Amino acid sequence: MTLQGKHILVTAGPTHEPIDPVRVIANRSSGRQGYAIAAAAAEAGARVTLVSGPVALKTPPGVSRVHVETAEQMADAVMASLPADVAILVAAVADWRVEPSGTKLKKGDGPPKLKFVATRDILAELGLNEQRPGLLIGFAAETERVVEHAIAKQTSKRADWIVANDVSGDVMGGHRNRVHLVTADGVEDWPETSKEEVARHLIARVEQVLG
Repeated sequence: MTLQGKHILVTAGPTHEPIDPVRVIANRSSGRQGYAIAAAAAEAGARVTLVSGPVALKTPPGVSRVHVETAEQMADAVMASLPADVAILVAAVADWRVEPSGTKLKKGDGPPKLKFVATRDILAELGLNEQRPGLLIGFAAETERVVEHAIAKQTSKRADWIVANDVSGDVMGGHRNRVHLVTADGVEDWPETSKEEVARHLIARVEQVLG
């Protein structure tokens, strides 16, 4: 258990941004990859905090789970969980939100005029935080120019690593993944495998750095 005594912070799942009391802006994230990473970190002996959006998954053994709904709640929960030795931000956080209506929007009133505003950028905030984790890892879900976008994200967010994957297929709801690990040393193309195996491989790399 080479991660004994280390605190690893993981985010997982989607966020739900309310439009009115019954409707939300969401995405297809199942949370499986983030939960697999949290489980692998706990198996390696780490103290794991899992900040999770709405998913239909059980909390992995040995993991402390914080349930949130919105991007704002997730950002607050992440900052409240510091300090951490490692942060692995896997969650598919909504990029935009609206000011929700206090009452249900009626179809008969016609399409609502929604004014979108950006949500908080949790990865970028952590990159600048005075309690920045020693190893900051972000995920980049892309549908085109996957590695190119991941390299740009690593620089702009001040992340140590970016794990990039192509989500143009059924990755967000499926059980398998193929990722590219972007580090200061270059890009590693990992073969397609189960999300559990991706998680074990990633945590093994974390162990190498912290060991």
